[in-house]
Amino acid sequence: MNSLHRDRRLYLLLVANLFSSVGTGITMTAVPWLLVQEPDGGTWFGYMSTTMTIIMFLLTPYVGMWIDHMSRKAMLMLGEAMGLVIAAMFALYGMMGTEYHVWHLVILFASGSLYYFLFYPTLFAFTQEVFHPDQYKTLNGIMEIQGQLATVISGGAASLLLTKVPLYSILWLDACTYVVAIVCLFFIPYQRSVRNGDTHSFWMKMTEGYHYMKARPLLFWFLLASFMPFIGVMMTNYLHPIYITDVLKEDSSVYGIQSMIYGIGAALAGLIVPLWLRKIGTEVSITITVFMYAMAMTMFLLVKNTWIFYVLVSLTAFGNAGTRVARSSLMMERIPNGKIGRIDSLFRALGFLIRSILLSVFTGLVSLQHVLIPYAILSGLLIISGLLVLRTGESVKKEQFHLKG
Repeated sequence: MNSLHRDRRLYLLLVANLFSSVGTGITMTAVPWLLVQEPDGGTWFGYMSTTMTIIMFLLTPYVGMWIDHMSRKAMLMLGEAMGLVIAAMFALYGMMGTEYHVWHLVILFASGSLYYFLFYPTLFAFTQEVFHPDQYKTLNGIMEIQGQLATVISGGAASLLLTKVPLYSILWLDACTYVVAIVCLFFIPYQRSVRNGDTHSFWMKMTEGYHYMKARPLLFWFLLASFMPFIGVMMTNYLHPIYITDVLKEDSSVYGIQSMIYGIGAALAGLIVPLWLRKIGTEVSITITVFMYAMAMTMFLLVKNTWIFYVLVSLTAFGNAGTRVARSSLMMERIPNGKIGRIDSLFRALGFLIRSILLSVFTGLVSLQHVLIPYAILSGLLIISGLLVLRTGESVKKEQFHLKG
């Protein structure tokens, strides 16, 4: 742990991720809010989110293969450069006095979604490759705290900027943060590790994640069930703006504040859950956090008070972030680095498939003014996931003990 805190690479990585996350976070908070304020904006937002989910689902196997067979540092820097170019182009467009239309907002949200889609799985594999296995638990906790600090900053900044500055100013800020991230990533020492499997066929490379998990069915179901809180967060990113407007009857300030509260709750998870991992174990920690998320999701159906809404947001934040810290540590410890991109992409692909189905259903329900029914569906799915994690967790732990023995 002490060696990690003295590691210059950690701080460069944290600064790079902090700046790019804040810039992109402000934009990705502002754009959905502006979009749902347009006529039929909520429906447009749902259709666009569904389309992007399908596109990312189709691209996921390729991304996993690229992560396992290319320089991960180069991929991270390429993603930052693409974000810089897109943000600067749209900022310049707005500065020329041209009004932004719905399709501009759709493209901005789509590009931000693609940035997250490429950046986070690459960062996950990069950190596993660069740091020592003894550092994974602490590292994942620190990365979660940093990520949620960025969420707090971006949520607070968005709540202030949305009503005071034009969108192009937000995009210029976003572009500047990408520049800082590129410079920090450039100075991180990196030597690509030797990875096996380059002589395999293209199809074998693509399906490596599937074959690896097929031989470990208990681990597969445990990891899939523990992925469901993240899917829940992706769904509430679509549902919460509509819930705030239609159910709570509040304005954009509540949307920005809930983003800040989410960040605080998730940062607490990044601080606390690594301690749980050492005291009660990874599998038990995941079970607790998944059930915490499921409980909070159920409570959204029963309350319509803004302050209680904030409490539930903090609980879902802790549940999702805590699950992610524990799950990431488990995957880093159990899965070889040469396969991590494709195995992680397998779960992301399944997540995209589930999300596309849910978004299609939820968009139709929202268009019919039934915003609470999607929360009920999510509640049921999360309770089932919690029961599945509870059932398979002990077996997964025993399997790991057997492998070590």
